[in-house]
Amino acid sequence: MLVFLTFVFFFSSEREKFSLTMEIRKRKLADDGGASVDGAGYDRNPSKSGRATRSTRRIFMFCLAFRVVNALLIQTYFNPDEHWQSLEVAHRTVFGYGYLTWEWKRGIRSYLHPMVFAFLYKLLHLTGLDTPYVMSKAPRLMQSIFSALGDLYLYKLSDALYGENVAGWSLFCQMANWFMFFCMNRTFSNCLETVLTIMGLYYWPCIRDSSIGHTVNRKWGLVIAALACAIRPTSAIIWLYVGTLELFLTPNKVKFIVLEVIPIGSLVLGLTCSLDRLMYGSWVIVPLNFLKFNFLSSGGDYYGTHPWHWYFSQGFLVMLFTFTPLSIAGMINSKSQKLSALVLWVLTIYSLLGHKEFRFVLPVLPLALIFSGYALTQMEGSDSSPSSSVTKKKQVPRKKHIVKWSTKLTLSVLFLLVTNIPMALYMSLFHQRGTEDAMNYLSEEAHKGRVKSILFLMPCHSTPYYSTLHSNIPMQFLDCTPSEEKGKLDESDRFMMNPLGFVSELAGNWSEPPSHIVMFASEETKLRDLIIKHSFREVKRFFHAHFKVDRDLQSSVVVYANIEN
Repeated sequence: MLVFLTFVFFFSSEREKFSLTMEIRKRKLADDGGASVDGAGYDRNPSKSGRATRSTRRIFMFCLAFRVVNALLIQTYFNPDEHWQSLEVAHRTVFGYGYLTWEWKRGIRSYLHPMVFAFLYKLLHLTGLDTPYVMSKAPRLMQSIFSALGDLYLYKLSDALYGENVAGWSLFCQMANWFMFFCMNRTFSNCLETVLTIMGLYYWPCIRDSSIGHTVNRKWGLVIAALACAIRPTSAIIWLYVGTLELFLTPNKVKFIVLEVIPIGSLVLGLTCSLDRLMYGSWVIVPLNFLKFNFLSSGGDYYGTHPWHWYFSQGFLVMLFTFTPLSIAGMINSKSQKLSALVLWVLTIYSLLGHKEFRFVLPVLPLALIFSGYALTQMEGSDSSPSSSVTKKKQVPRKKHIVKWSTKLTLSVLFLLVTNIPMALYMSLFHQRGTEDAMNYLSEEAHKGRVKSILFLMPCHSTPYYSTLHSNIPMQFLDCTPSEEKGKLDESDRFMMNPLGFVSELAGNWSEPPSHIVMFASEETKLRDLIIKHSFREVKRFFHAHFKVDRDLQSSVVVYANIEN
């Protein structure tokens, strides 16, 4: 709560100072007839550029401080890919042990994203800082730097589009939104994709016009777009829209395609394929394999499907939460058809796929929050009309600059904070935290030499793995690799259907039992007598959740140890 209240105080005070500074600067520019700007749109006055740089640096440092605290407050488990598709791969690359899931054996994942965290792990290894605690915290702290960069570029994009008033409120919406707080500092490829999306959109001419302090650079936009697609091929959905729009609007279409898109795209694809060639040991075209599995064969449906309207009726609305009416109002009032259409385009294309997840549409959530910022700006009360508070760039400075919040704006901000803060903190601190707590405990125990082997009797990928344990000991989890035979049950499904029968068969094949067993309380009640019979006793129990998500209530995670080991 203190973090959010600190932001509100910082936001209101800094925004007022920054608004006055910007208005005076623009009035001087108008009086000078725009002489300080060259033909390319660059500000040639170093003092003005210096002030803008200092302001940008101040905003970034605040965003970084906020995201660092945000990262430290995340202590829950959200989705297996946070660990298994990034950190686990990076850990194996640096330390020589870690589990590669079936996706890496079929070549549908690129090593580009895991290499970001491999660099971090290598640094920790060389400095001797790879302790259990640091290994569990460092990846999210590293992600907090990327998140802060995304916050900064959201501010810059909304400032370039609508002015500093909307930029300030957009940044507030970004930081106050519960899902951004809960998800953005996790190590999903979707999170880095989101940062690159905001950065890329800022540089594309088709999204906004070039202005003082906010020059466009299509080549940079293309480089960032190519990197986003390399990290997550589905990002092409976003950049197909942006690229088509640019092609339609640019006067020199041949130059755009032949001299920019093809060379930059080929360079990034070539570098990515070279990295994958080095890591896989053979040439692998990841985007092609990804397209075949997820789009042409609907392989993702193996992990569950949702109705076509899920993003519109549930998914994206849950992510926006109480910002939903503001985002809709902002889309309508801003008349920004390009960004509104981009959000709808992405939601529509993803709706065509059977398998749906919240994080798939994370890259367009900041865009929707920009519109929330626009709607909040319209509620501002000052000595100017609501419409002029959105178009600050056209205003002249006032002798006394006083920003007075209207009652409507005050109540709206309080409502957003009251609804989003508890949600953000509950989901980050409590809901589904047991699996992370259990692995952190086992990591400490293994570091002390008290754990020899671990068996996870729970749905596959329910916990972090070697990247958190950070000890090279035998571990076994229930496999859920998609089968080539339709209808064939994997180990995880067989266990969930008949826990007692599955474990009885498994125990009959033990040459040496594991030293520790980890399971959810819902399965423990069915297996307690059997595992006690095999000389296991409970040593630790961790709270996990107050309510069920997609299975029976998994209220706690239980760790059993073999008393004969």
